[in-house]
This record gives sequence, structure tokens and C-alpha cells, in this order.
Amino acid sequence: MGLNIKPLSDRVVIEPAAAENKTASGIIIPETAKEKPQKGKVVAVGAGTKDHKMTVKEGDMVLYGKYAGTELKLEGTDYLIMREDDILAIV
Repeated sequence: MGLNIKPLSDRVVIEPAAAENKTASGIIIPETAKEKPQKGKVVAVGAGTKDHKMTVKEGDMVLYGKYAGTELKLEGTDYLIMREDDILAIV
């Protein structure tokens, strides 16, 4: 992938998964009621620090906190940049 950003230290860049459009029972969710996704794909990983070796790698699907990270838009795509400590799990 030609992402033109390199996170520093223990930060990662995540591309959030698309929000659900429909409930399990088939009800369509309007744009105003959609919840912010808490799952995404890691697209860039920093080098870590001498005290913190990076666990995640590019391509991992991860779960993160609802309000974790800083939103940014790059080349028309939305991303989140956050510390690896804000990631809850690799799925």
C-alpha cells in the first residue's frame, strides 16, 4: 500500500472498518445513528521505543477503544493514529 505517512515511536495508523448499515434483524441504520467503529486494519507501524517493542504489524485487524486515537484524513481516506497501548486486541 502506498500510504505516505510513517508514525513515530510507539504509534500506529489504523484504517477503521466501515460502520454497519443494517442490524442483524434487517433494520437499516440511518447515518445519524451509526456508531463509530471500534475495529480496523493496521496500515502503518512506528519503530517502537527502547522500552516498548511493537506487538502489532501492518495488516493486523485490531480492536480499540471507542474514543481512542486522533482522526485524520489523508488522500481522501479516514484514518486513526494512536499509541499501541490504546489497542485492546488483535483479531
